[in-house]
Amino acid sequence: MLEVREVSKRFDALAALQGVSLTVGRGQIVGLIGPNGSGKSTLFDIISGFQAADRGAIDFEGMPILGKPSHAIAHLGLMRTFQLSEGGQRLTAVENLLASAQGQLEANLVAAVLRLPQVLATERENLARAKEVLALLGLSHVANEYVSYLSGGQRKLIDLGRMFMAKPKLCLLDEPTAGVNPTLINVILEALKRLRDEQGITLLIVEHNMEVISEVCEKVYVLDAGTLISEGSPEAIQADERVLASYLGRARSAEE
Repeated sequence: MLEVREVSKRFDALAALQGVSLTVGRGQIVGLIGPNGSGKSTLFDIISGFQAADRGAIDFEGMPILGKPSHAIAHLGLMRTFQLSEGGQRLTAVENLLASAQGQLEANLVAAVLRLPQVLATERENLARAKEVLALLGLSHVANEYVSYLSGGQRKLIDLGRMFMAKPKLCLLDEPTAGVNPTLINVILEALKRLRDEQGITLLIVEHNMEVISEVCEKVYVLDAGTLISEGSPEAIQADERVLASYLGRARSAEE
């Protein structure tokens, strides 16, 4: 579904990515890990059209997308979240979800006026869907709260709620559990599985929490200093000496 081939990116003297290649199959949940500064977010930016690569190629469902603007890539069905979950700060939780629904007729004023009954019917359907998603995520009690008042974990759940509403084909999730308390992490894990199993959304996830990676990912890629150093199952990754030396060993030392 997604194929990244030999993508490289430099920032002056810094080689952020050096010939990185990876694939994501339809219906998979794939992890991307590595130490801070390894190039994970830069790769996400390039795949989703927020930055340009120096060289390489990226295909989404067989279509070249490298160099396309971010909105065009999103319209193809490839969307992303960001490390810092902001959302519509001056919108309520339910309004954030409603804003993510695709194909809204009221986006075109003339069409909205001429097809008012259909617009109203679509709005009712979207509102019912948004309430359903909030209930699924355990957020019904904050449906009418402004996002600016929600906790970091609740904002992460709102990010996932927007994915449920937008129904992309593939979503890039940038650290969906960062800064989230353990109780909400379990809710997020269940939501990730539902996104794949019930909504048919393929996921590529940047995550530092290896327990999360082991729980939901069937395949993992490891970046270090802009270079892909390993790939395989979570079990294989955790036994790889290169990964232990460059990433997992550091993470465990930091925890100790």
